[in-house]
Amino acid sequence: MDFVEHLFITIFDILYKNCEKELEIVRKEYPFTPLKYSTKTLRLTFQEGVQMLKDAGVEIDPMEELNTEAKRKLGQLVLEKYDTEFYILHRLPLTDRPFYTMPCEDDLDYSNSFDAFVRGEEIITGGEHINEHELLSDSAEACGVELKTISAYLDSFKYGVRPHGGFGAGLNRVVMLFLGMDNIQETSLVPCDLHGHAL
Repeated sequence: MDFVEHLFITIFDILYKNCEKELEIVRKEYPFTPLKYSTKTLRLTFQEGVQMLKDAGVEIDPMEELNTEAKRKLGQLVLEKYDTEFYILHRLPLTDRPFYTMPCEDDLDYSNSFDAFVRGEEIITGGEHINEHELLSDSAEACGVELKTISAYLDSFKYGVRPHGGFGAGLNRVVMLFLGMDNIQETSLVPCDLHGHAL
């Protein structure tokens, strides 16, 4: 999470500092308000996010991934309370993560994973991966994965693997949300329809 926070704060800072002219050109065609963010990114646990939603009258299952509407509402609540549009939600429910996601040591219902948001929309998902063979095998089985289909992957963990993790970022989404746009096709170099055909 530290890396993601530093990376995206740096990206936002550099865009505002070095690309003022380009942003003004975009703003003339697509008016937008500057992204609100701080140098120390807000981090909320999933439970804290759920509680904020409940306090606002949103009924959700506290152990399921937030739907799009709940994510957008949480983004509004975070903006109102913390004056930021870039934040991280971490310690997500383990049931909504891939089988290779490391569970939290202190509560096995949650995972060492996170999602990052801009303007109430998810732009990044990431987390720590399981690095122990037996735990990985057990987790895969619990998720209904046939072990023989991932045997080569599992075998690579038999002799030890360093702690590791990763994240994926939707860069077109980042650009779209940074610029306050509604349509991701406006921020894609080669926009496609739902079937993958170039427009």
